[in-house]
Amino acid sequence: MSGLITPFLERWRLTAFVSSLLMLAIAHAFETFGGLAPCTLCLRAREVYWVAAAVALAGMLVVRTANGARFKVVFDALLALIFAASVGLAVYHAGAEWKFWPGPTACASTGASVSAGDMAALLNGAKLKPPACDEAAWVFLGLSMAGWNALVSLKLTIFSLLAVRHERARR
Repeated sequence: MSGLITPFLERWRLTAFVSSLLMLAIAHAFETFGGLAPCTLCLRAREVYWVAAAVALAGMLVVRTANGARFKVVFDALLALIFAASVGLAVYHAGAEWKFWPGPTACASTGASVSAGDMAALLNGAKLKPPACDEAAWVFLGLSMAGWNALVSLKLTIFSLLAVRHERARR
């Protein structure tokens, strides 16, 4: 194992926890500061990161208990499964944006992202267009947020699997 990767693998649960929180912070920043309301699939992606953060935190606590170190592989493998699910969700979302397949039929945000100005416009007869899962709200270097999420989730999946291999090799 490379000397640069080993420190991340030694503390993979902490790295996964911080990575999950960072992805959530980025998503919330796009919403709060960028004005990009999340669609239904964006909200599901956030849920996956909340689950990953909770599992990573639980893993950090459990492995510090007496005989808890034997559960490192279990938590690393569970994180790999969670991040792999995130890859699948992100690829599905990106594919819907590229019109490779249809997105969910009820693909509108149900969050409270309507401003007072939007409400006033609604009262005056305007129509709000909720965010749609099949339209990329933001693109950078040819990839939407869902595309970037797929790449980040794939990286996290691979590192989780490397952490499993690392822990098994230490036994």
